[in-house]
Amino acid sequence: MVEKPEILVIIPARGGSKGIPRKNIRMFSGYPLIAWSIAAAKKSKSVTRVIVSTDDPEIAAVAREWGAETPFLRPAEFAQDKTTDLPVFEHALKWLKENENYQPDIVIQLRPTSPIRPLHCVDDAVKILLDHPQADSVRGIVPAGQNPHKMWKLRPDLNSPMKNLIEVEGIAEPYNAPRQILPDIYWQTGHIDAIRPEAIANGSMSGKNVFPLLIDPKFTVDLDNLNDWMRAEWLVKFGELELVTPGKPKRSLPKNVKILALDFDGVITDNRVWVDENGHEMIAANRSDSLIMTKIKEKGIQVVIISSETNSVVSARAKKMRVEVIQGVGINDKASVLADHLAQKGVDPSTVVFIGNDINDISCFEFVGWAVAVADAMPPVLNAADHITKNNGGHGAVREICDLLLESISE
Repeated sequence: MVEKPEILVIIPARGGSKGIPRKNIRMFSGYPLIAWSIAAAKKSKSVTRVIVSTDDPEIAAVAREWGAETPFLRPAEFAQDKTTDLPVFEHALKWLKENENYQPDIVIQLRPTSPIRPLHCVDDAVKILLDHPQADSVRGIVPAGQNPHKMWKLRPDLNSPMKNLIEVEGIAEPYNAPRQILPDIYWQTGHIDAIRPEAIANGSMSGKNVFPLLIDPKFTVDLDNLNDWMRAEWLVKFGELELVTPGKPKRSLPKNVKILALDFDGVITDNRVWVDENGHEMIAANRSDSLIMTKIKEKGIQVVIISSETNSVVSARAKKMRVEVIQGVGINDKASVLADHLAQKGVDPSTVVFIGNDINDISCFEFVGWAVAVADAMPPVLNAADHITKNNGGHGAVREICDLLLESISE
């Protein structure tokens, strides 16, 4: 029997980040940033050990909470602003050999600043390295956003002619050539480096023979500043990417949906309420949410509103939408009420879609087949959802899901 190779993941995470202070444990889309890289390692089929190399006790504690080891604290001399990767990895491998007599077959670097990774990123890189004995390392790459053949070098004297950055054999003026005839160029990302320890022992983080792992450019993220951070969180929520997350795997829309269950406030409404001096309430809803209900029911999908409110405005809106409503549900009782409703209908929970927005909806998320959060839902709800709408609650989120259900039926 061939022994399984020892695959060590090392996640470098120093405490002195300047661009985004404490970024390695800052919450990114609901989880500490470092948890995303730990999850990529822990969910890999090939990885046998996960270590975080840090100089910071707080980062080390968070890393352990998410399942990584921190057998040492990195010396301060290897945690400076200008410290390169090589001494960090040399220190880790030396410490493990001297203190544990541990020597891996492959070392993987997962940088926390590239948290959005394809599902099989780590295993794919390991496979490439194992399948190619001549390879010293594997590095994640994406097509370059800018073509260097159209870039220029300037001389110190700005009154002198420019010099094109890269010559292309057979093309006299690459900077005037169509992009389609220029060589394809790729950019290395921070998603993953898989390295043979021998390369590191010889003073290199890559060795001479670097093999590619081509990654979909949609996953390209590098968190250098807060603008990068906001764009990356948007990509996690709305990019519709199949990515590794620290939470539970996202489920797919059931093939045979029997019931669409809806929260009221914040889903059918925009979560605001107008109250007059007599206590009468008015809400704002979206007409398109009710217009689609006839088509949904024609396809055999029942619709029910489950609301903790006992209010005539809920009844009025349900009547307008021509859907069933259950009111006065205790804040912590939604899941049990939904379970009783499904039992009465003889419906399997796995065929139910539930749309919610607040933390008391999460218990229903765990019970049904597909959990949907509206775009402006509370952060824990967004994290728990299988799907997030593009529209806010009360602004067409329900219609968006109804259209999606109808589209899935017609396929």
